[in-house]
Amino acid sequence: MTKPRIAITLGDPAGIGPEIAAKAARDPRVRQICEPVFYGAIDIRHFPEGVSAEAGRSAYDAIVAAVDDAMHGRVDAVATAPISKEAFALAGLPWHGHTELLAHLTGAPSVAMMFHAEALRVVLATIHEPLADVPRLLTGAQVERIVGLAARELPRFGIARPRLAMCGLNPHAGEGGVLGREEQQVIQPALEACRAAGIDVAGPFPADTLFVRASRGEFDAVIACYHDQGLIPVKLLAFGKAVNVTLGLPIIRTSVDHGTAFDIAGTGHADHGSMVEAICFAARLAAARQPGAAFARGPA
Repeated sequence: MTKPRIAITLGDPAGIGPEIAAKAARDPRVRQICEPVFYGAIDIRHFPEGVSAEAGRSAYDAIVAAVDDAMHGRVDAVATAPISKEAFALAGLPWHGHTELLAHLTGAPSVAMMFHAEALRVVLATIHEPLADVPRLLTGAQVERIVGLAARELPRFGIARPRLAMCGLNPHAGEGGVLGREEQQVIQPALEACRAAGIDVAGPFPADTLFVRASRGEFDAVIACYHDQGLIPVKLLAFGKAVNVTLGLPIIRTSVDHGTAFDIAGTGHADHGSMVEAICFAARLAAARQPGAAFARGPA
């Protein structure tokens, strides 16, 4: 099999993206399994320090170019370095992150953010939303969509029939309605509909114990109601090893599990380990698409 070509976007040029991308592309683990292709501003001297509209626009342009090449088969997958959502806003861009932008660029009708690590896999039912908006956004239709998408996509990762579990929104999963009624009124009916459709999904369970159960092997993936509910446990267990994967796209896209780290940008001290994991995971997914191949299970 030929080595897949992996597009590496450099992210916000004022952050650590250019540094970790360059380091990762030279790493023997990356060179062994793929051909890296850079997208973005390599010469960062033209950008101001910290958050800026210029940097946000540069990061956006790199993503657009990489996705276009992936959609037309010129590269086999895209691995992205971190962007600044604030810089995107300053540049007048309406997307809050990669996931929303990638759905727009590819025309994907249904996408979700998943963090994949050997210790834990987490899919988010809502992504970059203010916490106050989550109860309104967590509709039955949204829960069914995310659970269904996870069930359809996880076989790509070597899990033939995924065992899924859903977090409750409230403490103690609402405690029978005493601490909140979203579990009874929204989540439980949606999960019953998913089970009726043949999906193996359990819950809703109290989030403070569900991640422990999943990390011990009881479930293949957890559906979290909101961003921090899902990402705190996966980063605690596997920071630097977890890979952000966008489910539902017509292309393969992975990313790091951290942000732009403006405070250490330009110092040469940024750890490129997560970028290596993202690129290698993208290469494994791309290789699995070749005739006669299967996804190689393993770390991240």
